[in-house]
Amino acid sequence: MAFSFPAFAYIVALITDAFLIFFSIFHVIAFDELKTDYKNPIDQCNSLNPLVLPEYLLHLLINVLFLLSGEWFSLLINIPLMLYHIHRYYTRPVMSGPGLYDPTSIMNADVLTSCQREGWIKLAFYLLSFFLYLYGMIVVLIAA
Repeated sequence: MAFSFPAFAYIVALITDAFLIFFSIFHVIAFDELKTDYKNPIDQCNSLNPLVLPEYLLHLLINVLFLLSGEWFSLLINIPLMLYHIHRYYTRPVMSGPGLYDPTSIMNADVLTSCQREGWIKLAFYLLSFFLYLYGMIVVLIAA
């Protein structure tokens, strides 16, 4: 049985997507804790901001692998979220370090709601992507 680069891309995407699912679950739980006053905004931002760049870089890794392996459908599915990540990072609040979340504005009702909604949407996207990558890996391995 021949092992191909597209199969490798899907295997790496599956493993990476598992981490992205974890990040999304953490994101949703963190904003729920913030909404119910279990944590203060400064602690919450200090725990969420270090995860922003790793999430974006892992998602970029998946896209680069799909681009190099010629998996155009999987790449096309991921492009909108990648563009959203780029837009979100460039329009972030002015802060001293990397990240998206500013403790002074995160408790605003509209910001809190949009961040929580973003977490749920990303979780749904990463879960659906996981099954898409699993299906793509199986198809590529059978074709090889």
